[in-house]
Amino acid sequence: MPALKQSTPIGVIGAGAMGAGIAQVAAQAGHQVKLYDNREGVAKSAIEGVAKQLAVLVERKKFTSEQVQKILARLHAADTLNDFSDTGLVVEAIVESIDVKKAIFDTLESVCAEGCILASNTSSISITRLAAGMKRPERMVGMHFFNPAPIMKLVEVVSGLATDSNVATCLYETALNWGKKPVYAASTPGFIVNRVARPFYAESFRLRQEQVADCATLDALLRGAGGFRMGAFELTDMIGHDVNYAVTCSVFDAYYGDFRFQPSLIQKDLVDAGYLGRKSGQGFYSYQDGAEKPEAQVVSVSSSVHVSSIRCEVPEDVGHLAGLVERLSQTGVSITRVSSVAKGCLKIGRALLALTDGRMACERAKDEQLNELVLVDLALDYQSAAHLALSRSASTSEDAFNDVVQCFGLMGIKVSEVVDSPALVVMRTVAMLANEAADAVLQGVTSVEGVDTAMCFGLNYPKGPLAWADSIGVAEIETVLRHLQQSYGEDRYRPSLLIRRVAMLEGNFHAQ
Repeated sequence: MPALKQSTPIGVIGAGAMGAGIAQVAAQAGHQVKLYDNREGVAKSAIEGVAKQLAVLVERKKFTSEQVQKILARLHAADTLNDFSDTGLVVEAIVESIDVKKAIFDTLESVCAEGCILASNTSSISITRLAAGMKRPERMVGMHFFNPAPIMKLVEVVSGLATDSNVATCLYETALNWGKKPVYAASTPGFIVNRVARPFYAESFRLRQEQVADCATLDALLRGAGGFRMGAFELTDMIGHDVNYAVTCSVFDAYYGDFRFQPSLIQKDLVDAGYLGRKSGQGFYSYQDGAEKPEAQVVSVSSSVHVSSIRCEVPEDVGHLAGLVERLSQTGVSITRVSSVAKGCLKIGRALLALTDGRMACERAKDEQLNELVLVDLALDYQSAAHLALSRSASTSEDAFNDVVQCFGLMGIKVSEVVDSPALVVMRTVAMLANEAADAVLQGVTSVEGVDTAMCFGLNYPKGPLAWADSIGVAEIETVLRHLQQSYGEDRYRPSLLIRRVAMLEGNFHAQ
């Protein structure tokens, strides 16, 4: 089924920020749009708000005045739902209440033509449940935009059990025409993004609860090493802890208490205290007037260290640390290739540096009889990473650890030493994101391409979780997860069957 023609009128119900944004997107794509809200005057005010936003874009030369006038001429405030009788698509964007939504769709079925597609912008309610009892449930579909709708590219096209595949295809193609990045999703709890994103928050919360590092340090590492735009604590402060905690609880309950989605006690404490983040003035950080955000804890570097004093020995195969070796060589440090250093490790001064494999440094040092072991965290790109986490075994000397710190200082990399913990910070987060993404694919929620697209364009991740797993090595991710599970003895860290299958075949996701 092809995309809706530009001549097809579009209806939007709910003139809040999301509804107004969806209406703007459709109008910018050339459709006549009717915007309805049951609060008197709200739809008209929303259109006026769109006009103000577009005026700013004219000033920034994103649009011409003529283009904006044409867009605004396509936006109309609807007086009643009866005004939607000629629409080809109606998108509902109202309160997250199944009873309220079902009442709206019952009315729409009696008002709209039989060929009209009925879509919900819900982020959490089952499309299957919304369609249950409708006269024509096959035309009910999810069309989940992300806020702010005119800016965020992702649209999850969500099919319930009864949704006609042609209807989903039509909305997918329509979203493409609207300049969006659509992905297909099955109607399961959290769809794609709200499900797969849970570990991003959960692992940072757990690391904080276990006193591995403070909030500012963990956030800085996710930004400076992981390439994420925000860390988990600053992001949930922005979202609002009442909202983020409620979504986590909803997904946890919907999956019958699966501990992969277990809510965090430290976030519950914030909600109980009314510390909801930016909107309340206090969350993990303070937003009161004059409050300063705390700085990440970093290890000091001596300014007197010279490249000639650093000796680095590396094996022929340095594995994922190749970018770090290249960056080190660019500082002028002499690098010697030797066979005596273990694969994937670097000998820096007195220390043996290795990428975390999910074991604690003390455990790995004991298992492999390694002296002066220092573990380094994962980075999106070691050649550009600004900040890295290190941990060390209890038997590692201060001198050996300092050799690594000074070496990193020469490369311009900030170092934070974190408490010896399984998989450090970024590796742990990425492995768990990849694990949840793989399970979503395994269970038919979406495709490999769909989950990576969703996380990049819905949450601005620097790399799709499964593409990231491919670049690290799926077998390595499986090893990290297995070690995490052994360390905690919890089902939360169980490797996805799909991760295990791909790892056993020595393959990768994007070659499947």
